[in-house]
Amino acid sequence: MNNSDTVQKDVTTPAEITRFDAEFLVTVAARELAGKRRVFAGVGLPTLAVDLARRRFEPRLEMIYESGICGAHPQGLAEGIADSVLVSGSESVLNMQALFGYVLQGGNVDVGFLGAAQVDRWGNLNTSFIGDPHTPKVRLPGSGGAADIVASAGEVIVILRRHDLSALPAEVDFCTSPSPVRAREKDPNVTVNGYGVSTVITPLGVLRRPDRFGELELSEIFPGIEVSEVQAATGWELKISDELSTTAQPSQEDVTLLQRHIDPDRFYLR
Repeated sequence: MNNSDTVQKDVTTPAEITRFDAEFLVTVAARELAGKRRVFAGVGLPTLAVDLARRRFEPRLEMIYESGICGAHPQGLAEGIADSVLVSGSESVLNMQALFGYVLQGGNVDVGFLGAAQVDRWGNLNTSFIGDPHTPKVRLPGSGGAADIVASAGEVIVILRRHDLSALPAEVDFCTSPSPVRAREKDPNVTVNGYGVSTVITPLGVLRRPDRFGELELSEIFPGIEVSEVQAATGWELKISDELSTTAQPSQEDVTLLQRHIDPDRFYLR
């Protein structure tokens, strides 16, 4: 059996990948990292996106993890931020004070790459509660380093596995990680170093905030999706970019790397 036969039997073709598949979301996210240098990566789909980006779009990408690992060169998939595979071969391991006080708050991170339960129109993130904070429907892990990342990274990219009124409300149920907009509302004199959330990738398209103190708008739409479908699934009157485009499908190389090399056991590609 030749290699092409193996790929046809063992790997999904791009034509079979839908907007709901993790492979689609990860590839779109990885493209966003072209031209970037230092990325503070969360676990899950952001981990896959950073790995794919370094293999396909930006080989100079430096990977930073919340456990203090800088310049990670993992030989396998990390199953968490403290996985030993991240330490082996890394360029340095720092304590928390150095990581957050110097690397992140010192303005040395280009992109923070995060997941979230909710994102609102201004780029505020909720990773704490769904529903009333006093009697929540769901309790979530909380901030971790996300609040610091949103405040200090050059920009933040968020991946959502859902696009509906719950995931994208007009206002988050609980603001775990405030955007520059919310920070300025609370204190007009506050200095916010980071841009905040610049990009949100969902199963329907890509939302961007063209202005640091503006709101998210629809910038890219996935193949087969109508603008009205995106608007109906968003909790506010979503603006549409004048330069709205249709997102390209993943290539066969993207899919092969994800399914056979980066996450062959589908630990995150579930």
